[in-house]
Amino acid sequence: MNRYFIRLGYRGAPFHGWQIQPNANSVQEEVERALSIVLRVSISIVGAGRTDTGVNARTMYAHFDYEGELTEKGKLLVSLNRLVGKDIAIYDIVKVAADAHARFDATERTYKYFVTFEKNPFLYALSWHCPMGLDLDKMNEAAHTLLETGDFTSFAKLHSDAKTNICKVTRAEWKMEGEKLAVFTITADRFLRNMVRAIVGTLVDVGRGKLSTEDFKEIIERKDRCSAGQSMPGEALFLWDVKYDYIDD
Repeated sequence: MNRYFIRLGYRGAPFHGWQIQPNANSVQEEVERALSIVLRVSISIVGAGRTDTGVNARTMYAHFDYEGELTEKGKLLVSLNRLVGKDIAIYDIVKVAADAHARFDATERTYKYFVTFEKNPFLYALSWHCPMGLDLDKMNEAAHTLLETGDFTSFAKLHSDAKTNICKVTRAEWKMEGEKLAVFTITADRFLRNMVRAIVGTLVDVGRGKLSTEDFKEIIERKDRCSAGQSMPGEALFLWDVKYDYIDD
């Protein structure tokens, strides 16, 4: 049995998240269906993570097992992209070691959240519109606290099935891209469900002057989701990158 990694991207709006679920369209289901049709055998895939409803992915990896050799990759990619529709793109398929795992072998993941300060019909579907300005300096001061945080219970979805809320964040910063677009970038070894959107919502409260940096630190220390800010809309969030020691960029 051979194992393959598939690299893909998708627009989250048409889907109820990555993971297969009853009576709802998911990215995983669409990709499995396409692979099964092209390879003429039932294929199951395991993703690097699970994005929620509406969340986008510039880069997602998944693995699957297949007895044969995929020798005509170009034709395979063309066929798959025809079947998955316009909201999913299959970029590459590579053969990996038999024990390689898309989820457990990922060394880091990066998310980006996009905030626009202008009403723009070309951005509204993939960003959050904030008509009032935000103090990015204060937001970055608070975000730096995340690099010193281990337990992210305050930003974790309640009643989730996570065995631990411990994560290691190595990057968390806001930057302006042009005059009207702010981007939050966060990198960690793992993320909890709803974690990034809860962090962004709490940092927005800092940027609006509702919370101070000390308040932000206290929210983390409380380990109470009800103390943190609102969960931000999913359409502005992107799984931006996933890193593996054995996959070249």
